[in-house]
Amino acid sequence: MLIIRAEDTALRDYLQKLQERLNELTPAMAGIGAELESRISARFETQTDPGGNSWSGWAPSTLRSYPFAGSKAAAQAGKPGHGRVLDRYGDMLAGLSHQADASSVQVGFDRAYATFHEFGTHKMPRRSLLFDNPYSSTLAPNDAQAVREILSEFLMPA
Repeated sequence: MLIIRAEDTALRDYLQKLQERLNELTPAMAGIGAELESRISARFETQTDPGGNSWSGWAPSTLRSYPFAGSKAAAQAGKPGHGRVLDRYGDMLAGLSHQADASSVQVGFDRAYATFHEFGTHKMPRRSLLFDNPYSSTLAPNDAQAVREILSEFLMPA
């Protein structure tokens, strides 16, 4: 067995700081959560999935029941809709949040129906917000790159 001893004070200090940062990743995880939340929120505006592909439009049955300003559906609902795919009243977007701790971050929605949009159903096309591939839970390449950049910045010496 080979043992290498570092007598370099700067190197030891750097390794100590790195060890401390690796033991407390909450700030990095919070940064990742905030970045992904921002990216997901922007997808409501661009109406695109994480890979930049446009979401499918509404089915004719959805258009008939959508509460556009001045429509019968809006009168019944007591308010007009926003007129955007996945953004009828803003409820789903308002429920977007993240939670971070020392070893993980969770990003998602407080509405159970968000799952149907992420995966699609036999009656509704997939309109992804979170994953490039929801079955493997993989991020789109540009989202994964953003995560790597946040981690790299966090681990750089101060």
